[in-house]
Amino acid sequence: MPDVIIHSSLLHPSTQPLIEGLISEYDGRYGTRDRPGGARGEIFRYPEGLYSPPLGNLLLVQRDGKTIAGGAFMSHDDETAEIKRIWTDPSLRRQGLARTIMSALEESAAALGYTRTYLSTGFRQPEAVALYLGLGYRPLFDTAADPHLYRSLPFEKHIGVKAGQTGSTPVYPPAASFEEATLRVKALKEGQEAKILARFAGHGAAKTDADLDGLPYQGVLSARTAQTSVRSAT
Repeated sequence: MPDVIIHSSLLHPSTQPLIEGLISEYDGRYGTRDRPGGARGEIFRYPEGLYSPPLGNLLLVQRDGKTIAGGAFMSHDDETAEIKRIWTDPSLRRQGLARTIMSALEESAAALGYTRTYLSTGFRQPEAVALYLGLGYRPLFDTAADPHLYRSLPFEKHIGVKAGQTGSTPVYPPAASFEEATLRVKALKEGQEAKILARFAGHGAAKTDADLDGLPYQGVLSARTAQTSVRSAT
């Protein structure tokens, strides 16, 4: 039976393998000492509705009814969607699953009217850096610098009607130390969180569209969803 991509939501049972897999991986690589709540706290940092149309989406790859990969995106502004929570089953890596879910998320974001995707990965995930570079993402950091001096490594890519255009966001300089990088990332995340939550509130704190949970992803969003673009929902 071929792999299928389905819509889901953060708290749906089908998403739990992704969540538990990410928690195990993140806490294993980075520990919990300087992250209150560890990876679980970070994963549930934002309301579930941010990962549901018209602001976002959460997609899973399933094989024989089992979740083997997935990811999500949420809204930063009318133009930019942030891709998050990319995961594949560790026993099934190097099969192109991450590329499959990334392509589906970019396509879904473009269908909602976004023209730019943003994402970040940690300094201890060189395989993720290689994936994003291979998918045409532009690094917003100095790739020749020690990644410890960034801690979080950001990327951008144009999609939809702007696909193929080169981004113009300035490249961030490295911090002077790991401690400075940690403080910088903390301030950045707090600023992003305030902006994202304000946008969410401006959309009436939309609830997760449970009608989509478990439905096959058809390559574009359903007609009902696609008609509500990010711009018209603002």
